[in-house]
Amino acid sequence: MNSINAAGFWVVACIAVAACESLAQPARAEIASEEVTIIQGGRQRSALIRVPSSYVPSKPAPLVLVFHGGGGNAANAERTTSMRAQAEKHGLIVAYPNGTGVLKQTLLTWNTWNCCGYAMQNDVDDVGFVRELIATLKRRYSIDTRRIFATGLSNGAMLSYRLACEMSDQIAAIAPVAGALNTDSCAPREPVSVAIFHGTSDQHVRYDGGRNTKQFPGAKPRDDKSVNDAFSTWTKIDKCQPSAPTQYAPSVRKTECSNGEHGSEVVLYSIEGQGHAWPGGTPGLRNGNVDPPSQQISATEVMIDFFLRHPRQ
Repeated sequence: MNSINAAGFWVVACIAVAACESLAQPARAEIASEEVTIIQGGRQRSALIRVPSSYVPSKPAPLVLVFHGGGGNAANAERTTSMRAQAEKHGLIVAYPNGTGVLKQTLLTWNTWNCCGYAMQNDVDDVGFVRELIATLKRRYSIDTRRIFATGLSNGAMLSYRLACEMSDQIAAIAPVAGALNTDSCAPREPVSVAIFHGTSDQHVRYDGGRNTKQFPGAKPRDDKSVNDAFSTWTKIDKCQPSAPTQYAPSVRKTECSNGEHGSEVVLYSIEGQGHAWPGGTPGLRNGNVDPPSQQISATEVMIDFFLRHPRQ
């Protein structure tokens, strides 16, 4: 079923896993926006796909996976990140996957170790879903397999961490925002570059770790590892050389670890005084920001530059 809106063509494609192989790549006019549905682990899963106007099948495009926060959905993730303008500028295909939940279209979550909600309680195989989604998109589009990246907010950031730990064979770099690496067993087979963004006043996923002092109604209290723990873990994994923090902006501190294996790098942007929000984003819970976002740094612009400098080697 096709309809035309101001942004171009909207195509809804329900793709069963067994049928994907026979699908040819759609014509250019059909792929400005697409909702892809797959069957994985006995569940129907979906993702919103945005394709830049510059896309041509003869030129493989980078792929950015953007994961909504706990309680959000794909549309919420797109509003949170304002990724579409950067994707158009740099020729990126962007996928906004949907998590799982009782309501199917809202209040969706990801299974990330000790968080969150329906996905964790039902042990949903979100890593398996992402693998199948990437495989499906590679059949639909010409994807640069050396440039597959992941980001997300909060629970979505935690999933990007998990993908880096468990899918280093495909994920080149990640950029978690306001999330925690809540595991002691992250053992990727290959280096993964990591750019971390976190507000020092975040009470939902606390910068220094420990019990979250704010949570959404109905959510259970949770203990998170600190931001510095995540930074330290990845510096050891990537075997890079950390340097002293520098001032990136008046209220943004940058800590780098460069010259890691295969050119990997770990960077931490600490946003002084910011709470649970996407830096550079639009205020408001509808836009994924529980607290006012700092405007001194655009996480989206910075991470896209970081991604493009760190393909898989």
